[in-house]
Amino acid sequence: MPLKTQSKRNSPSLPMRLIAISFALVILAGTLLLMLPISSNDGLPTNFLDCLFTATSATCVTGLIVFDTYLKWSVFGKVVIMLLIQIGGLGLITLVTFFNVAIGRKLGLRNMQLAQESLNSTSFFDVTHLVKAVVLFSLVMEFCGAVLLCTTFVPKYGAEGIFMSVFMSISAFCNAGFDLLGMEGEYISLCNYNGNPVVIFTISFLIIIGGLGFAVWQDIYTYRKKKILLLHTKIVLIMTATLILSGMILFLILEWNNPNTLGGLPIADRFSAAFFQSVTLRTAGFNSVDVNSLHGMTKLGSIVLMFIGAAPGSTAGGVKVTTFAVIVMTVVSVIRGKEDTIVLKRRVEKGVVYKALAVVSIALLVVCISSVTIYFTNPDHAEVTGINALFESVSAFGTVGISAGVTGVANIPSKIALILTMFIGRVGPVSLALALAMRGKPSKDIVVPDGKILVG
Repeated sequence: MPLKTQSKRNSPSLPMRLIAISFALVILAGTLLLMLPISSNDGLPTNFLDCLFTATSATCVTGLIVFDTYLKWSVFGKVVIMLLIQIGGLGLITLVTFFNVAIGRKLGLRNMQLAQESLNSTSFFDVTHLVKAVVLFSLVMEFCGAVLLCTTFVPKYGAEGIFMSVFMSISAFCNAGFDLLGMEGEYISLCNYNGNPVVIFTISFLIIIGGLGFAVWQDIYTYRKKKILLLHTKIVLIMTATLILSGMILFLILEWNNPNTLGGLPIADRFSAAFFQSVTLRTAGFNSVDVNSLHGMTKLGSIVLMFIGAAPGSTAGGVKVTTFAVIVMTVVSVIRGKEDTIVLKRRVEKGVVYKALAVVSIALLVVCISSVTIYFTNPDHAEVTGINALFESVSAFGTVGISAGVTGVANIPSKIALILTMFIGRVGPVSLALALAMRGKPSKDIVVPDGKILVG
């Protein structure tokens, strides 16, 4: 009996459950705080579902909103949302571990395992150093971003511009997509700043830095000593550059003459806007053009970029660029008649391939269920077309937050579907993949016969 009890306590699925529970508790706390009259500008309490939606979107660093953040929420409410974004981006367990280490408290085996899986780290022994590096690196990047943004917003809005800069810097680094520009127009986001390179490129690089993942930055930092990069880092850097460039080209080709998007901008601004849209689709949620006015093919291309997302162990979502790379190279290997998946002249373990297939399959299932729910429960709204329902669902799952106008008119079933999709998108791609990798040891006494199935 003691052996079985110990086995349950050390079960590898326990940390993943605790990580999911920690996100749920943060969302619940945020919901209750946003329901308070002090959280809204009108001094009235906000209904539970809308607060739950907002808290989920902030904690899951998505950016889908049912209210304009600036116009709806008071300073207290905005601070709550900002803290939810910060906690959601880094993870509650990561932050708790950091503060425990900061005050000199020793971490137990279970706490170290929790921190390791929260950061998606492959190293167990360097967890405490990695946690400190992650939090400090994040704070430094957010501070630098805020300082740069202050050069635009402080001259324009005075002291309020400082808070705006801090809020948006945290939102950008955590790939959340929340902004405080509602005073310039409801749901305007960054559409007024295509001609401002400081804002566009500061936000862009914060998104990229947050989306690369902490393991990648650590590997780059130590490159000068070991003179070699991990395969994971190489894949992330190559895929990130490829997707940003391809997304930018897609926008330029499809939207160049669209008067409601790029066509109405000066030529130089068209390039910066296309670059920004390609970057923000990597799960950030800001937008510098009117998303509702995009052509259908542009939305379809955007859906692909949002679904892929950014890197594992980052503040971003999606199925992750490494997952996508493994799937693509598996197809290439099959076409070439090879049994193993080869990426950059390295063989990928079968277990990793199976996990990648499982993650993509589950992601597609979640997106399909969410899209169908949204489409068939909102028959009276012209905004809820098939492509827009799919766009919104992928945006929620990929924790992107760019809206095609569906969230604003969504009814109760649709909001619930989006809430669940955002939560699965933030917690699922890592935790669920790890859970699927946990397989019990097969019994040596059981012989399973081979079976032949024709495919293709």
